Amino acid sequence: MPVEVIEKPLAVRFSFPGGRSWSARLDGLPNPQLALDLAHGMVMCFHPYGRGNAVHTARHYVAGLRNIVRALAEAGFTGPAGELTRPMLLRYWMSHSPGLELATRGLLRGCDAASGALRPEVGEHLSGRAIHAHPKNNSYQPYTDAEWARLSGCCQQHIEHSWARHRAVLAGAGRAGDPRTAGVSRDSVAWLMLGHGPLDIGEVKAHLRGHVSTMRRHDPAGREGFDALVRAAREALFPTYATQTAYRLLFGVYTGIVPDGIDSMGLGDIDWAGDHTILLDYVKGRTGPEGLALPSRAVRLLTRWLEHSAPLRRVAPPPLQDRVWIAAPEPGGRSVVGSRVATPSDHHTVTRWAVEQQELRSDDGSPLAIHRSRIRTTYQHILARQGWTGRTTIDPNHTARVEGDHYLSATTPGQRDALESIVEQGQADLLRRALPPVVLCGEQAVELVAGFPDAVARLGLDEGVIAELVGGRRDVFTAACVDQLAGAHGPKGAPCPARPWVCLLCPLAVFLPRHAPNLLRLRAFFARQSQQMPTEGFLRVFGPYADRLDNDILPRLPAAALAQAAGHVRDTDTELPLRPEETTT
Repeated sequence: MPVEVIEKPLAVRFSFPGGRSWSARLDGLPNPQLALDLAHGMVMCFHPYGRGNAVHTARHYVAGLRNIVRALAEAGFTGPAGELTRPMLLRYWMSHSPGLELATRGLLRGCDAASGALRPEVGEHLSGRAIHAHPKNNSYQPYTDAEWARLSGCCQQHIEHSWARHRAVLAGAGRAGDPRTAGVSRDSVAWLMLGHGPLDIGEVKAHLRGHVSTMRRHDPAGREGFDALVRAAREALFPTYATQTAYRLLFGVYTGIVPDGIDSMGLGDIDWAGDHTILLDYVKGRTGPEGLALPSRAVRLLTRWLEHSAPLRRVAPPPLQDRVWIAAPEPGGRSVVGSRVATPSDHHTVTRWAVEQQELRSDDGSPLAIHRSRIRTTYQHILARQGWTGRTTIDPNHTARVEGDHYLSATTPGQRDALESIVEQGQADLLRRALPPVVLCGEQAVELVAGFPDAVARLGLDEGVIAELVGGRRDVFTAACVDQLAGAHGPKGAPCPARPWVCLLCPLAVFLPRHAPNLLRLRAFFARQSQQMPTEGFLRVFGPYADRLDNDILPRLPAAALAQAAGHVRDTDTELPLRPEETTT
């Protein structure tokens, strides 16, 4: 289970994919029973019962639990969750932040789902609207060209420097031996760590215990020099948080993959499709599994990282051996699994590396805020500027609605009116396409009036127009058109510029037996196109028209008329008014 509640002493333990874990103690709160009820509710907020699956989400809920227990205790409440009342909760939410309301509402909903102990009026209120309006998140703005160049250049420089040190210490360790016999040096300490992992200073001294004379003879600088030597060997041999951060940021710059997809990468997600091609599988938290063929420079970067981290991976604990992004943290620092190998660095480590260590600055001179989702936005923005047309949305994982909410803005009333008119036209076009075709089995005006009263009323047909339709004076190629100047597919008042097959879905078209030869020629044209076009392309361009012709129009025409018309079809492009790019081979 991702969340485990420990009752004595009260605590919660979270387990996340890849062996990550995090614990929080809840003992010492003024109302232990309420804290226990909400802790059980927290279980329902995380996978597989809820959507939570990240450490920062766990911290958010724990902070909310502690806050509401303390605040209600100060107000005099000492009972379990089942005794909470709606006025009590309203007073708490109105006096606290939207974030705390969001967290505590989730905890209470989880508590009700787990035990059903809440009062009915409280449960009804939890399913209603929040007191505080949820703050609207603004979309990330891409980095400027200068900021983008500074960020990527800084990552590249750090990687080149650390890679050169790594190669040098590896070569030196290959020539050295045990420091107890070969003497203490950076190369001999690196030789020791290759077999035992990233040792701290105390562990190296323990290995050398009994060989003090060797230490003194090869460490003329004394204790400080020895400590610096061990740190230098460790940092050169194994990737630190700073080195791992540079690799991960540059990998995002090269690929545009979502941050959670990069962090959760495993060795099993890397599929080599040749010597220089990688098909990468990753998981995006909101949508699920995704895939990407990596660009060549991303392949080279990932290959170098796997080689750079190989010595550390050999000594990593089993839960971390399959993780792509691992690091050797500073001795005594926090890590999720053990003290020698750790999982990807968090946001604070990334910010500290960029601002404090690399001193990255934005264009206005302020510290450059590093957010990896903003890196993804910049990547997509650069592709769009280069004329990239591989996708119909900025974010390939967004629906059209989400894309419009996040990236499309109409700043003036005129722009809003224009957007609304486009939407209305699109909706009207969909409704027109859904109307059934008007197909007559004979050429009598009375048949049109009697068989299609709705169409006659919708199109406003009078006796003169009906006579012209049935008599052939309004024929186009595959049908008779009610009004060629109506502007259904072009400028109003000008002759319709639509291609012959567009009439099949046009609500102004009327099909009669005399059109059967051209309809059969059109069906033969669709058959030829389906043989030379990819299936996906054919369905996108001609699929709706071919479906309307085969299933709605031809079956309604008399069989005798179709049999007679078939003898006039030669199955060649010369029978149709085609443009050069529309011909078939």
